[in-house]
Amino acid sequence: MKSSIKILASLLLTSISILAQNKKEEQMEKRIINPWKWQNKRSYVQAIEVTKPEGILYVSGQTAIDADGKSSTADMKTQLIQSIQNMEKVINEAGYECKNIVRLNMYTTSSEELFTCFDVFQNWIANHNIKQASTLLEVKSLFETLKIELEATVVK
Repeated sequence: MKSSIKILASLLLTSISILAQNKKEEQMEKRIINPWKWQNKRSYVQAIEVTKPEGILYVSGQTAIDADGKSSTADMKTQLIQSIQNMEKVINEAGYECKNIVRLNMYTTSSEELFTCFDVFQNWIANHNIKQASTLLEVKSLFETLKIELEATVVK
């Protein structure tokens, strides 16, 4: 009887080990596609291929709106910082990590004004080691008094 239990225990441990190994092999992988080098100074990549994601989070445009729903009337830099903080909050609440942002679109009412504080964005990207495909669009207006909106796709 004891030898039967030992055999069953051994089989169980072997099965668990194989399942764990298979799970590791199924982890998400990201591959960066950059045919050129110039985009590196601009804090984005040309394309990212994601295979075997566990989940995909589509984050709506995040802006400088406070917890009470009031739109900011502050300058571009202040709004950019608050938009980034709001994006981080949504991503973290969903159980994802900023480092896994694979797509980040930016909408602004003034690219000229945005580029005066673009280092804030670039530092945030560098701090989280984010490698994302991006699009920047200047638009006529955003909701109420807002100047910047960030929209992301995050993988797990």
